[in-house]
Amino acid sequence: MRQLHIDLVSDIACPWCAIGYARLLLALQQLEGKVQVSLSWRAFELNPDPDLVPEPILPALARKYGRSEAEMQQSQQQLMEIAKGLGLNFSGMQQRNTSNTFNGHRLVKWAAGFNQQSAMKLALFDAYFGQAEDVNNKAVLLNAVQAAGLDPVQAQAVLDSDAFAAEVRAEEAHYQNAGIQSVPAFIINQQYLISGAREPEVLAQALEQIAAEITDA
Repeated sequence: MRQLHIDLVSDIACPWCAIGYARLLLALQQLEGKVQVSLSWRAFELNPDPDLVPEPILPALARKYGRSEAEMQQSQQQLMEIAKGLGLNFSGMQQRNTSNTFNGHRLVKWAAGFNQQSAMKLALFDAYFGQAEDVNNKAVLLNAVQAAGLDPVQAQAVLDSDAFAAEVRAEEAHYQNAGIQSVPAFIINQQYLISGAREPEVLAQALEQIAAEITDA
């Protein structure tokens, strides 16, 4: 069976990243028996300012993209429908605030040591998009840790220190220097890039083609 490794560059505050991962899982179902994939979550921050003051998402997005709040509300509603079809909870999509996600990325790095990166990331996605919670709040982060089946006491020690901070910053710098400017970005075997949350069929076809090219090389 052909082996692929995917580095998934993403942010906890990126709805398309959650959608992209859900679509990847569907794509991998189509490739069962043909391609075996391992995955690492890589950090990217849409709001990297550590002093970010949270504000309601709709006016923040309207200002960022130069559109009206009504347009952004419609856009967010469309995302909610896509997410629902994938089994994702985006019910808090329009009630959330902007948030810095650096500490969440530190916990995702920590969770890698228990082979629970995906569980940690999904718990954070649910907290932010499903519950509209502040994913820079320690209590919220620790609840997500528990939801992921990890130890909140150990996680508290991580949050109370600068553990994994250097690793997250180095990772962010690496992918920015590599030209990654938007997420999700799927980097396959450190050679191929698939940008955006592609439909499962498209993603499956791309991964199968990449696997064939690697095998034939």
